[in-house]
Amino acid sequence: MAVTRKKRRAFVERRDCVACGCCVKVCPMGAIEVIRGLYAQVRADQCVGCERCARECPASVIEIREVTA
Repeated sequence: MAVTRKKRRAFVERRDCVACGCCVKVCPMGAIEVIRGLYAQVRADQCVGCERCARECPASVIEIREVTA
């Protein structure tokens, strides 16, 4: 029987992102990039769910969620 593990990942609400780059600066894994100056995008395979980006986001558009690994 396989064990299902949960991991935490950051998700950005693109529609409301102001593309300020604060999340990019604080991400210790380099998992976030600003796309075409419009919104931030998280690379799920690099995100460790540390919450630094969510805490620093001035627009409060980053949410940390549990996902099945």
